[in-house]
Amino acid sequence: MGVLNVTPDSFSDGGKFVSPDAAIAHAEKMAAEGAAIIDIGGESTRPGADPVLPDEQIRRVVPVLEKIAHRLPVVFSIDTTSSEVVQAALDAGATIINDITAGRDDPQILTLAARKRVPIILMHMLGRPKTMQQTPYYEEVTAEVAGFLDERIVTAGIHGVHIDRILIDPGIGFGKTKQHNLQLLRRMRELTVLGRPLVVGTSRKRFIGEITGEDDPQQRLFGTAATVAWSIANGASIVRVHDVEPIMQVVRMIQAILES
Repeated sequence: MGVLNVTPDSFSDGGKFVSPDAAIAHAEKMAAEGAAIIDIGGESTRPGADPVLPDEQIRRVVPVLEKIAHRLPVVFSIDTTSSEVVQAALDAGATIINDITAGRDDPQILTLAARKRVPIILMHMLGRPKTMQQTPYYEEVTAEVAGFLDERIVTAGIHGVHIDRILIDPGIGFGKTKQHNLQLLRRMRELTVLGRPLVVGTSRKRFIGEITGEDDPQQRLFGTAATVAWSIANGASIVRVHDVEPIMQVVRMIQAILES
């Protein structure tokens, strides 16, 4: 899954793809490099980010989707917490919903996913992007994240979402310290017992920089590659990344080892 942030303030590439032409060119590049899914979002969810109104998100993402969703040989997901944005994005050609609140902010997203019969990614997040990194605390992070995701799977089902259309994401970096992130990665197999495809997004995140000493998010490729290799080897079905071409090499290599 390639990341396409059409935002002015995302943590590692904010402002690079704000114009539709730049966003379209980057989507074409990621598709050519091997991305199977492109995740487009019009609202930054970096630590400390302020919410973006649905109308502004729609203004950012819909023109891009309308021009490329039916032209490129990839699937598009819409990264939002608003059912209004989801509706507009699905109408423009997106076919997957990626909700960092797992339907908690706007339960209509779950109803919409059920009615449209589209897959939805349910992610764990402690708090909100604005405050999530302010002293996050867990008694036992892996068990608590697993319990939360299990509850959201059930809730999505109550809203009519078919179990086969639910994916889960432990939310690496979303309301978690470096140690929380590392424990979730180390014990990732415990999340696969929930029986749903696991989406993992570690790309360029702060905890990688804390460990490798790289302050610049764009210089965290090797640390990202290590987490991607580990995630796939431990059951991840989808990895969400910024650097598609080099990470595709990692994916192919790990798959070859697992299948040998």
